[in-house]
Amino acid sequence: MKVFDVMTTDVLTVGSETPLREVAALLARRRISGLPVVDEGRVLGVVSEGDILVKERGPHAERPGWFGVLFEDRAAAELKLGARTAGTAMTAPALTIAPDRTVAEAAGVMVDEGVNRLPVVNAGELVGIVTRADLVRAFVRTDRQLADEIREHVLLKSLWIPPGNVNVAVDEGVVTLSGEVENRTTAEMLPDLVQRVPGVVAVRSDVTWEDENGRR
Repeated sequence: MKVFDVMTTDVLTVGSETPLREVAALLARRRISGLPVVDEGRVLGVVSEGDILVKERGPHAERPGWFGVLFEDRAAAELKLGARTAGTAMTAPALTIAPDRTVAEAAGVMVDEGVNRLPVVNAGELVGIVTRADLVRAFVRTDRQLADEIREHVLLKSLWIPPGNVNVAVDEGVVTLSGEVENRTTAEMLPDLVQRVPGVVAVRSDVTWEDENGRR
């Protein structure tokens, strides 16, 4: 599953000169945690609740550790304290992702970088946004949908395994694989790729292969 399958294409954005009070009102009214800051279709950064909380926290609060307020460096925090517009309060450059990247890759970036959303950019232009909620919804799929995606995208398109060589059974998100492939490398890659399919809870592989001596 790709990012374009789950992203939202009708993206609410603000410009770099949008007043910060207007940004805060949008976040509260729409019940979202962040907005891309865009000028002429180009993503400049992201302004979030965390950026606004820097101002709310104030200049005299005790700052923990080397990273300063909200784990940002102190110079950036001081700049945000004086921010009046989205452009001066935003976190930049924005972390973005391409629409043809996998949902698993988007999830990895969000977890590793501690962000809740990723603007989706194609050829430098904003085409959508994907959030953690979108990825959670992608996880909730039927066993049949999971089996179909594994057969089409993992077996056939990724590993070029002919239909019928590997049997795919799915029960409550638990995938069981059986059959035979050409070599050990393919057999070892298969469960790892299947595990990355959104909605897969666990993978059991009984797939065999033949070694150079013809032994399974």
